[in-house]
Amino acid sequence: MSRTYLVETYGCQMNVHDSERIAGLLDAAGHVPVTPGEQADIVVFNTCAVRENADNKLYGNLSFLAPIKKANPSMQIAVGGCLAQKDQGTILKKAPYVDVVFGTHNVGSLPILLERARIEEESQIEILEALEHFPSTLPARRFSAFTSWVSISVGCNNTCTFCIVPALRGVEKDRSQADILAEVRALVDQGVIEITLLGQNVNAYGVEFGDKGAFAKLLREMGSIDGLERVRFMSPHPRDFTDDVIEAMAETDNVMPHLHMPLQSGSDSILASMRRSYRTDKYLGILNRVRTAIPKAMITTDIIVGFPGESEEDFQATMDIATKARFAAAYTYKYSIRPGTPAGIMPNQVDEAIVGERYTRLHEHLQAISLSVNREAVGTTHRVLVNEIEGRRDNDRGRITGRSEDFRLVHFDSPDGVRPGDFVDVEIEEASAHYLLGRSKLLIPSRGGDAFAARLEAVNASTESSTRPTATMLGMPQVKPA
Repeated sequence: MSRTYLVETYGCQMNVHDSERIAGLLDAAGHVPVTPGEQADIVVFNTCAVRENADNKLYGNLSFLAPIKKANPSMQIAVGGCLAQKDQGTILKKAPYVDVVFGTHNVGSLPILLERARIEEESQIEILEALEHFPSTLPARRFSAFTSWVSISVGCNNTCTFCIVPALRGVEKDRSQADILAEVRALVDQGVIEITLLGQNVNAYGVEFGDKGAFAKLLREMGSIDGLERVRFMSPHPRDFTDDVIEAMAETDNVMPHLHMPLQSGSDSILASMRRSYRTDKYLGILNRVRTAIPKAMITTDIIVGFPGESEEDFQATMDIATKARFAAAYTYKYSIRPGTPAGIMPNQVDEAIVGERYTRLHEHLQAISLSVNREAVGTTHRVLVNEIEGRRDNDRGRITGRSEDFRLVHFDSPDGVRPGDFVDVEIEEASAHYLLGRSKLLIPSRGGDAFAARLEAVNASTESSTRPTATMLGMPQVKPA
């Protein structure tokens, strides 16, 4: 009898992509996704180590599972990802009932480690210090039938003082362009119409084989793939963001007009302390050149509040840059000490109460900017890729959800016959800081909708349940914010 599994994911898109590999490996080993509401036989946590909150969530969830594991010893618990790489010796001390601990470099070992733990009846730890095989060689249960992530590199060569990821993911390793394009073409053949290129520092792609123009060339090659409607990428670094990339974005029709460009701080002195290797003039210059070449581009960012040594003046500089940059959205984080990072031992840590107050001020400021940016969309028409299965309710009116070309979330009325993976031209009628509301004007059935319908038909054929297939049944990993 097949055993059931659940994969819970914390952190970035790289982790979500790794979870697709984990699910694919468990499928290949003969296991099946758990039915919602039931307890899985195998629970896998794919963890993040960027912020302290991720640690707390993991250990809280492990404590919750402790009595369930005690009552059912055959249930297995595995912990992987960045936190496992960092805390390999701590996890079993805090939760000795965990069966497997595996790192970021050996995702492919999970099925063997689970089986070894079952047979030997003792916990297994396997943490490799370097990547042996690029994860693209592993099977995957994709999150979506019509969108997909493609890793072009792993690891990072930067030395940001707040970040532990390079120590856990290793130095940058780049795939060949031929391998990347082969994977993309294979995905397109399966019905995928949107690809997001992933890397810890995605626009540094090519550093390993000495080609500074490799990322721009890759974007242009993506434009030549028939059937690939949309291309995105995450996350670039301002240090490596060059004009040839801007030109490739502007001149390649299927590269979408959205740029997620982490700022982290608007203070030059704090950026220096972070070792971010750029200053605010360079950052704003990049945004200006992007908007000149791509007038409709939307810019999103990441900002850290309360980095060691941040004064009120430094914080005000961040507020000022946010005003100038007019971010469509910003992901803000309170700085938290990460053991093993240079920033973690800096003497001038900012008081937690001050960090909280600044975080609130910045959040409210960014919300006002986002609302202003989104209100400019009222009266315009956007082509939206439908991505919600269940839809949503808004004042008792049925609506569905999708992403516009510039990555904004759009809720709109459901035209007859629309499927996830189809395109809908939507006229925007209202705006909030987080989303746009609109009215559908034109339904454009697509290969993505065909791919979703095929997966839905396969799930219906393989389940005896009379209920509508859920995200878990469709193979979507369960993603939790870090």
